Amino acid sequence: MVATAEQSGVDLVARAIAEPRRREILALVRGRELSAGEIAVNFEVSRPAVSQHLKVLRDAGLLSERRQGTSRLYRARPEGLAGLRDFMDEFWTDRLERLRLAAELEQQRRDKRGKRRDGGRDRGRDPNRGKP
Repeated sequence: MVATAEQSGVDLVARAIAEPRRREILALVRGRELSAGEIAVNFEVSRPAVSQHLKVLRDAGLLSERRQGTSRLYRARPEGLAGLRDFMDEFWTDRLERLRLAAELEQQRRDKRGKRRDGGRDRGRDPNRGKP
């Protein structure tokens, strides 16, 4: 099977967020820009290790990088998760469709059972019987 560019992007994103520290980094820069140093102080690993994590996240399209003087500022790019989300939604949508069909089938069965039970009740009876 030949991988498409979209599949390759999904693979990059999935591998990037598979590492817990990278998910923590994304959480740190979700709503604000932080420098590599500000990010690094939150982890008990070397700054070069944090830089490697930042590179993986950036290469996967999950971080934007902006230079300000000698600093590099990072911010999460939620749209970078779109391909992975679309991939996951395919499974979710399929499951929801199956659930909807199963629910409709069950409702049809209940409706048929109810008609059989109610269908014979009034047969042969005078609707005015017992009324003055």
